Amino acid sequence: MQILVIEDDKRISDFLTKGLEENGHLVTLCKDAETVLDEFLTIQFDLIICDIMLPKMDGIQLVQTLRYKKIFTPILMLSALNTVQDKVSALDYGADDYITKPFHFDELLSRIKALTRRNQFRSQEVPENKLIFDALEIDLDQYKVFVNQEETELSPREFKLLNYLIENIDKTVTRIQILNAVWGITFDNHTNVVDVYISYLRNKIEKNGTKYIHTVKGVGYMFKA
Repeated sequence: MQILVIEDDKRISDFLTKGLEENGHLVTLCKDAETVLDEFLTIQFDLIICDIMLPKMDGIQLVQTLRYKKIFTPILMLSALNTVQDKVSALDYGADDYITKPFHFDELLSRIKALTRRNQFRSQEVPENKLIFDALEIDLDQYKVFVNQEETELSPREFKLLNYLIENIDKTVTRIQILNAVWGITFDNHTNVVDVYISYLRNKIEKNGTKYIHTVKGVGYMFKA
């Protein structure tokens, strides 16, 4: 895998480069956001690992800019900041995952594998536009959902919510992201509608005991197959 590492701390960048290369990845190292925008936009990377605290333009601003320029490469953020709000901000502005320093390298590798899995899932062709997760089957053309081969009726909003969660499989999505994608609300108006509809979905698709929708406390939700 070809990975772009954006990190201005030499000790951390050396640690990342050594570990990633030992695990068979090709690493390109960059120390600031401006160089990324000037020199690396035309290169197709499989993953970007980006520190938040960069000189001049910070990591979150860089992620915003990359997404604005329609660069949809998976992005894993690194930060010493460990508050829920820091994580939510990074995810809301376009990051795919967030890991706090210090971290074990095995955890980083696990996050990379999860991001790769999700990216492969998004790009694969699904026969007849159907998705299957164990006992759960979703027909995207017919807007139908089956649990244990029995049709389960979802409202249009429930189906849209389920589809959005699956599009972001293995990724934490915040309540604001869900409100924006499913209800068209671009701000937190303190409604609990997301939690209510998540509960509706769980009752309908997890009745066989398999847990698909996981709560990420203080942040949002994640669909895991």
